[in-house]
Amino acid sequence: MSDTDTNLGFLLRIVTVAALGGFLFGFDTAVINGAVPVLRDMFTDPAGTFRASFSADQVDLVVGQAVALALVGAAIGAFTAGPITNKIGRKKSMVIAAVMFLASAIGSGMPMTIIDFTFWRFLGGLAFGAASVIAPAYIAEVSPAHMRGRLGSMQQLAIVIGIFVALMSNLLVARAAGGGQADAGAEWIGGFEAWRWMFWIEAFPAALYGILALGIPESPRYLVIQNKDEEARSVLSKVLGSGAVEGKVKEIHATLSSSHKPRMSDILGGGLFKKIVWLGIGLSVFQQFVGINVVFYYSNLLWESVGLTSDKAFINTAIGGGTNVLTTFIAIALVDKIGRKPLLMFGSLGMMISLGIMAYVFGTAPMDELTGRPILSGDNAGMGKLALVALNLFIISFGASWGPIVWVMLGEMFSNQIRGAALAVAAAAQWGANYLISATFPALAGWSLAGAYGFYAVSALLSLVFVMFLIPETKGKELETMGELEG
Repeated sequence: MSDTDTNLGFLLRIVTVAALGGFLFGFDTAVINGAVPVLRDMFTDPAGTFRASFSADQVDLVVGQAVALALVGAAIGAFTAGPITNKIGRKKSMVIAAVMFLASAIGSGMPMTIIDFTFWRFLGGLAFGAASVIAPAYIAEVSPAHMRGRLGSMQQLAIVIGIFVALMSNLLVARAAGGGQADAGAEWIGGFEAWRWMFWIEAFPAALYGILALGIPESPRYLVIQNKDEEARSVLSKVLGSGAVEGKVKEIHATLSSSHKPRMSDILGGGLFKKIVWLGIGLSVFQQFVGINVVFYYSNLLWESVGLTSDKAFINTAIGGGTNVLTTFIAIALVDKIGRKPLLMFGSLGMMISLGIMAYVFGTAPMDELTGRPILSGDNAGMGKLALVALNLFIISFGASWGPIVWVMLGEMFSNQIRGAALAVAAAAQWGANYLISATFPALAGWSLAGAYGFYAVSALLSLVFVMFLIPETKGKELETMGELEG
């Protein structure tokens, strides 16, 4: 089947709306970056907004928890999204996620205490955890096999654009409030501090996501599961052309259990889960264990800790976000040509090398006696530039491979019967791993930045071995044949 056999305009429209969930997912996870330095001051100031005082020894742990507790919500949101989407559908689930994004964006910018700030971040976590399940499932279920990799990659493209927009809006808002120099604590519009506006800006795309989601059709495979074959035929005719519709509806029915609709217990097997579910969990965990989100959650603190000004730290972080966006197009161009597995292996190799360089730089740089952090400025500025190059090489390697390809595979590698449940478990594992890495980074970096990046480099090496020997190739396979991969 060629691209001309499909209604490409219709496909792009509905996939773009679904991918808006990915945009908000990326924006919400990265927007905290600009507020972290201000939150650190508030946590250590008895007279601060949060009315709490922590010792210097406690502050890194508190900051880590403030960032990472949203990820607990994400794990819960991802896990519960599977059965919810199976019950009410992908479309209604998108609208619910949009409402949660909207409430979190408004609430996170107007906390009274650390408790309600944590609640709003937790609610945002529920939303982007759910979005991480809904979008890849919907996109995979409406996409023809020959285009599924490219369209599935739009989820990651939307995520990284969301991250980049969050980082850029943080920089612009902080500069506007600080009179040209980034200052997230300075007052801006309405007398509110810049960091509050960083959160509030998210309310606009959240509202747009909910409105547009109301105008797209339900997933045809979900409609078949609900025995709404006529509605499914209507959607499929726009995607595949009328000639292929009837055969596709019969294929979908053939992959479903005749005794019950999809349920969580369908993923169980001899080793707790079916083999294919364990492979999905492995992909999810390795995607996080290479440390990608440390870059976007803590990069401002990282660059400030090695001697850069707050303004330059914001700029370096934004450069990384832009690099992440551009390299995702490499995956979009290649995923349906050379396949998923080669891209993952290339990415693992590139990440291992770049993370190894980062570990070397931080391990050999002289240490600041006052802060105990490596010095990458002044006479050691050359090492700082090497760290920046290595960091962007890491982002390129991830953005062209593990970033988009994992989401493509999680959306397509499971059969129709178990897709919702298996994706929920795999995504929950991903957010759990994200939480573990994000929550431990401040303390680990305080002990040794070289040790932290060394661990991520070893994880990249293990991910290469994992893909090489265990991951099947899914390029060009119809969703209705994915049951062959189960074990």
